[in-house]
Amino acid sequence: MKRTKNICRMALAILPVAAMTATAQVNGGDDGQDNRKGVIDEVVWVVGDEAILRSDVETMRQQMQEEGTRWTRDPDCMVPEQLAVQKLFLHQAAIDSIEVTESEISASIDRYIEYWISEIGSREKLEEYKKASITQLRAEMHDPCRDRLIIERMREHLVKDIKVSPAEVRRHFKDLPADSLPFVPTEVEVQIITHTPEIGQEEINRIKNELRDYTDRINKGESSFSTLARLYSEDPGSARRGGELDYAGRSTFDPAFAAVAFNLTDPKKISKIVESEFGYHIIQLIDKRGDKIKVRHILRKPQVSDDAVTAALNRLDSIRTDINDNKFTFELAASMISDDKDTRSNHGLMANTMERGHTSKFRMQDLPPEIGRVVDTMKIGDISAPFLMINKRGKTICAIVKLKKRIDGHKATITEDFQVMKNLVLAKRREQKIRDWVTNKIKTTYVRVNDKYKNCDFEYQGWIK
Repeated sequence: MKRTKNICRMALAILPVAAMTATAQVNGGDDGQDNRKGVIDEVVWVVGDEAILRSDVETMRQQMQEEGTRWTRDPDCMVPEQLAVQKLFLHQAAIDSIEVTESEISASIDRYIEYWISEIGSREKLEEYKKASITQLRAEMHDPCRDRLIIERMREHLVKDIKVSPAEVRRHFKDLPADSLPFVPTEVEVQIITHTPEIGQEEINRIKNELRDYTDRINKGESSFSTLARLYSEDPGSARRGGELDYAGRSTFDPAFAAVAFNLTDPKKISKIVESEFGYHIIQLIDKRGDKIKVRHILRKPQVSDDAVTAALNRLDSIRTDINDNKFTFELAASMISDDKDTRSNHGLMANTMERGHTSKFRMQDLPPEIGRVVDTMKIGDISAPFLMINKRGKTICAIVKLKKRIDGHKATITEDFQVMKNLVLAKRREQKIRDWVTNKIKTTYVRVNDKYKNCDFEYQGWIK
């Protein structure tokens, strides 16, 4: 995708803006028709210095159809406008230095991949269905996932100062008729205990020896760092760029990684082996610019053996048995035994970071898919059998969960569902802020729209100038 965008920028710099069609003639001269044979692609919109291709529109439309999108307007107009709005957010994010880390991108891709595998049955079936290997899928997903995360962060940045008071919430719902009150879907509270399968020292030594071998080959001039990163790094986002991570501040990196990377001074030298929460790395400095650095790295992840997974599942099964036998409580086990540092201090109670109010309540679709499938059939107080899942850091872990509470779907009341109502009012205010921002951003951004879209009924005004 990035290569295509670069080609489009070059073409726009050379051709008049009105000449917004890339063609390859196969049967001689131009016949003057719009549906000429050999059309490779077409720039349909330009937003700032970003081009939107016809192929981009077709790809997004297909994805939306596969997701079951219900078209509220003409999709031929709706889809390119959505892409154009995304360009506005990405452009502003670049201005405001809104960034996401490679680890965040990788974790997001992992969640998508694992969800697809859980839905289709196996990695092999997924590869067959997608007609691509997992490695290829991860590489293809990198830029779209990065852009999605940046857009989400940009939207959050724009509305971060918007607040509503309890009085405003009560006023909003005071005069609403009963049939207009929001319906609160079924929500659950879930506690979790996790155990990470142990990686044997032999496997760790294997990974470290590989990284030492890479360092020796680079130092001897037998290969370049970037070549080895492309061949062997298990960070797919950076591997295809020769291990390169763009300029970023210390806070965007894993602390252990940052501690070593920011102490590098000689671009010709390779760092010592660094252990982070994602695996083991070697790092090469490219450049320093103020409080930001640009580096290359090679990531290798030790593989968890089947025996280690089995041992971890058996340990959790034993813990579950002891809890059911009243030897100790789930809460005590979560506080004392669980590997999950995010829930350990709260007796294993999971926090819903997708909700603005930071609550312990989850709608079923907001739970990690592995947990959602388990909880769906549980009764209050039940403890699940051990199962495997991928945590938000992209690691395979074993877990057991307890269903602490289930609140069946119901019409919201101000006494029982104040946080839900507050979130609805807050979401409405924030959405209006976003709409106002987009409207004003269109007015101050260069936009060029292909003539065939000029009669569209757009959601936002001002695209046609």
